[in-house]
Amino acid sequence: MIPFPPLEPRPRDSHKGDFGRALLVGGSRGMPGAISLAGMAALRGGSGLVTLAVPVGIQQTVAGYEPSYMTIGLPEESRGEVGPGALTGLEARLDEYDCVGLGPGLGRGEPAGQLVLQLHQQLRTPLVLDADALYLLGEQPGILPGAGPRIFTPHAGEFRRLLGSDPASREALETAAVDWASRQQSVLVLKGHHSLVTDGEHSFHNTSGNPGMATGGSGDVLTGLLVALVCQGLEPLAAARLAVYLHGLAGDLAASRLGEQALIASDLVDFLGPAFVHYLQESGDGAGDEGVV
Repeated sequence: MIPFPPLEPRPRDSHKGDFGRALLVGGSRGMPGAISLAGMAALRGGSGLVTLAVPVGIQQTVAGYEPSYMTIGLPEESRGEVGPGALTGLEARLDEYDCVGLGPGLGRGEPAGQLVLQLHQQLRTPLVLDADALYLLGEQPGILPGAGPRIFTPHAGEFRRLLGSDPASREALETAAVDWASRQQSVLVLKGHHSLVTDGEHSFHNTSGNPGMATGGSGDVLTGLLVALVCQGLEPLAAARLAVYLHGLAGDLAASRLGEQALIASDLVDFLGPAFVHYLQESGDGAGDEGVV
């Protein structure tokens, strides 16, 4: 049994720089909410400083969602997605961040695809890839391991696209996920009922969560939370395990108050605080340590 890492109390003399700098890249016209949810989750997840890099046309909208994070305006193409030169606008600042999240609401145009591929191939900082970033990587004929630590967070359909095949059962899909993570030298979160978290050597099934979380934006919240935990010094596999558990626990706490039918993604953000409190209270009894496969 491999326990979750402890979440130590914060020193009394802490400052915001002690808890990591997160960068989240995504958003597009018509989908500013995805990256905003991810940014809120990164804040609630404990990252000291959070910045959202979005197409300049939605920068004001995204900034208005929550005043506690910062924003960067990226070049925009005609459809309202990131345009050519987006990486150039980020390169000078990438070394400032402890973890980068990429994909929520990003869009699927050619400039977005170039940005995803370049960051995956070149960025040495830990990178969490979700949503449209996974779709765009799936268009590549062969994905090589990235330049730094990588955490992929696909649901079953997204993983089949990355895999380039369609295993017949969930068991076969999970076997393929373990092998894929090993070959990519990465961490893979295969989302779904009892989500699988694996690095190809160690694998875990999550035990928290409920069907009310099957709602748009839920994965964006997980991305932000995961980035925040990496920013605070957790290794990728440990961060992924804990993020998935806390994400599901927030969903369970929200559903106990609101019901599964009424649950929406922003409720998960609102219940991350209670989830952390619950986890810290229960972790001494081994909360969340089950599920090793």
